[in-house]
Amino acid sequence: MKAVLFRGHGGPDTLSYEDLPIPTIGPEEVLVRVKACALNHLDIWIRQGNPAYPMTLPHVSGSDVAGIVEQVGSQIDNVTVGQRVFVSPGLSCWKCEQCLAGRDNLCRSYGLLGAMTHGGYAEYVKVPFRNALPIPENLSFEQAAAFPLVSVTASHMLFALAGLQHGETVLIMGAGSGVGMMAVQMAKLAGARVMTTVGSDDKIPKAVTLGADAVINHTREKVAERVKLLTEGRGVDVVIEHIGPEVWDTCLHSLGKGGRLITCGATTGTEVKLDLRYVYSRQLTIKGSYMGTRAELVKASELMGQGRLISVIDRTYPLKDARAAQEQMISRKFFGKIVLTV
Repeated sequence: MKAVLFRGHGGPDTLSYEDLPIPTIGPEEVLVRVKACALNHLDIWIRQGNPAYPMTLPHVSGSDVAGIVEQVGSQIDNVTVGQRVFVSPGLSCWKCEQCLAGRDNLCRSYGLLGAMTHGGYAEYVKVPFRNALPIPENLSFEQAAAFPLVSVTASHMLFALAGLQHGETVLIMGAGSGVGMMAVQMAKLAGARVMTTVGSDDKIPKAVTLGADAVINHTREKVAERVKLLTEGRGVDVVIEHIGPEVWDTCLHSLGKGGRLITCGATTGTEVKLDLRYVYSRQLTIKGSYMGTRAELVKASELMGQGRLISVIDRTYPLKDARAAQEQMISRKFFGKIVLTV
């Protein structure tokens, strides 16, 4: 099969389009013929090298996959050959106390497809049968690949961790990102007042279309000042952030008293400064988030099937052009998801 892989950590030039053997599945696995694979910033981090993701080289990235079941393991009776499926990117044991309690993203062996194992930058990928979920009939392969990781992340941040309620105000950083575009939609569906940021004026109407009540161009305005103006000085109840040091102070200063900041990423660095006096005097809550549960992903899939959530796809690239796709992601000149087609 054809696959895009890297044999050493580094820049986009480490990616190469090569031949690899088709994966051999076990009795509880399925082989998926990949039709589409969406990019995530995770793909960039593991290609560059990250001690949190040890891996055997060469490595095939890609956590968000949609395709057709090609083979099923001998012990599987609920997935069929020819079925259209998307892949739940989180890999867990389904035997430990956390998994059995429905908190599978807290499993001690939790990992991600395309990070701990070979992923979807390939013509075929093997996954545990529990990770192969039916694609809603109204979705294309590209749309099905564009929502899993970002929707489960956004849902977990907004509801499981932030506890966002109807009528509250939320600031979502980066509406043009995958997590941002899903979080805007989900927060609006929940009845929140939604504020969000973008980096260029052409992204403003796109964010409004998704449901944002106020869109702030962070290159022209000071976000925290605009937030205070829009909330009559009070600040927002919740901030959803996945960027890191570049926006950290802005996020904290945008919160009202008793506000909740949920963070899931560090695309601009890994270290921030924190004045504890500001945190306790304003009674702020700061929580870290990593992915979400399979149940949250199933719920997002239902909303996708009902047309209440949509996948925003900026552009697609053929698999062999994965390097150009990653360079596009690094440029930040996109809105929504970038998808490889196979």
